[in-house]
Amino acid sequence: MYARTLATFALVAPASALIRFGCSQLVVERLDPLVTPGLNPSPHLHQIIGGNAFNVTMNPSSGDIAERATCTTCQFSEDLSNYWTAVLFFRARNGSYHRVPQVPNIGFEGQKGGMTVYYMQDGLANYAQTSKVTAFKTGFRMLIGEASYRTKEQANRFRQITYTCLQTLGTRYPETMHLPKEPCPAGIMANVRFPTCWDGKNLDSPDHMSHMSYPELGTFENGGPCPESHPVRVPQLMYETIWDTSMFNDKELWPEDGSQPFVWSMDDSTGYGSHGDYMFGWKDDSLQRAMDSPCYVNCPTLKTQSIAEMNKCTLPSVVDEKIDGWLDTLPGSPTGV
Repeated sequence: MYARTLATFALVAPASALIRFGCSQLVVERLDPLVTPGLNPSPHLHQIIGGNAFNVTMNPSSGDIAERATCTTCQFSEDLSNYWTAVLFFRARNGSYHRVPQVPNIGFEGQKGGMTVYYMQDGLANYAQTSKVTAFKTGFRMLIGEASYRTKEQANRFRQITYTCLQTLGTRYPETMHLPKEPCPAGIMANVRFPTCWDGKNLDSPDHMSHMSYPELGTFENGGPCPESHPVRVPQLMYETIWDTSMFNDKELWPEDGSQPFVWSMDDSTGYGSHGDYMFGWKDDSLQRAMDSPCYVNCPTLKTQSIAEMNKCTLPSVVDEKIDGWLDTLPGSPTGV
């Protein structure tokens, strides 16, 4: 796992492509068109970024989401993909819940919540970024993580899903697979890294994972070869979400036994159930063009929009329920619907 700040990483210019960009919040609601398409509402709350073609179904037969979307919350206006994760809540000593706000990363000040997204030729540990990659295709989608996992043994399957307890917004290590157990001065960063090897045939699979694989050596950071079953190397996709937990850091608010009080929207206080969803929606050949160019963080081959334009792209929630303020139950819990 990369154990350096981005500032240190930035001192070495890569040979080719690593793009890093912000995406503002599109909508926060209980929809999941990948895992539970057509189900309104879905079992737990998600925070979604990207193009405004996002909806309850998003059937591949409906066409290219890059053609259906009219705006995107992402910095690169040719990226109309959708990216989403679960939502973090604070559980107070009295048992009530409050949604934790999201804040932008360094360099994206003014962005409304959302996430930071990376597309890389190699993991962050490889400064050179030299691997040739094939961009995802129209209709491609994938999932990493399992919402039902609650033990470290289960989560070992997804060692690429981690947390960073932020001492400052520039902190990037150490990383843990469980939610931090002590107050984090600048918040909690949730890190999600997707597999980098594709079977070259299927745009999706029944579990939304089997068409993808990590390298043969099983890690994202060693740049190992792809297995024969999944021979096509694709960009390393990564999300960073910063949850501003600072307003809840007074231990007098925490459970009396001192246990950490943060819980994912699927009622997971371990952190092992963290997961990320992705639906590809880059226009035309824009992502492949970027991956074949000497892009670094920003990319002159891509069209860039202002943070103000990113913030304008929003969707109204189609699920009528309270998600803000103090809640007696998590959205979607048996007694909270």
